[in-house]
Amino acid sequence: MFTDQIEAAIAHASPSSLVELSAALWKTHAAGGLPDDEAQRLAELIHARQTVAKTLRERVGGTGRPLPLFAPRKPQKAPVRSVAIERRRRLAASGPLPPALAVRFTTSEAAVMRIVGDECREKGRCVLPLDAIAARAGVGRTTAQNALRLARRLGMVEIEERRQTGAKNLPNRIVVVDREWSQWLARGPKKGIGFKNLSTTETQGFRGVRKAVSSSPPDRGQHSPATAHRRS
Repeated sequence: MFTDQIEAAIAHASPSSLVELSAALWKTHAAGGLPDDEAQRLAELIHARQTVAKTLRERVGGTGRPLPLFAPRKPQKAPVRSVAIERRRRLAASGPLPPALAVRFTTSEAAVMRIVGDECREKGRCVLPLDAIAARAGVGRTTAQNALRLARRLGMVEIEERRQTGAKNLPNRIVVVDREWSQWLARGPKKGIGFKNLSTTETQGFRGVRKAVSSSPPDRGQHSPATAHRRS
């Protein structure tokens, strides 16, 4: 079982991690954790991976840099710019943050926080990839990164990086920790100001005002229709 784990680590390890795996392998062998034949077989696997990585290393544009381990990230661009601008403005105007926090963010950054806030309210955390957050907010990847960095500096969120050895990192886990923003998210998005959307206290207050107005006598300068009819 232990050898299977080492083989899987060797198969997915980056060229720089193969050296560390080789050192750990012989350290385990010296401690009696691996027999001689298994240690030699695993060492040959590491050497084969290192040979393949060395042959694949080519000069790119004369800079001497090796080929990347993963495919380069494609540039993100909105298909229709006007649609993206309208989306980010609509999200920012929907009230994703309390006023005291909203003033610290730009329109595009507030749209990003709306996407993150919705995910945290519904699922308790946000594990969307950064590209997905940016696309939903109608902004670029850099803008999404700046918004999340600012939110972390302000103590609004905690961001957990989930790195993997020899593989692409998992999306970061974002959790809301600011109490004011948590209460704001718990209230949910505002669908419009109306009598049905008011709280119980506000509803009772409006009912009391309406009852007082209906029971109050008319002004002296005005006459009710019944009084006007009797005088005529």
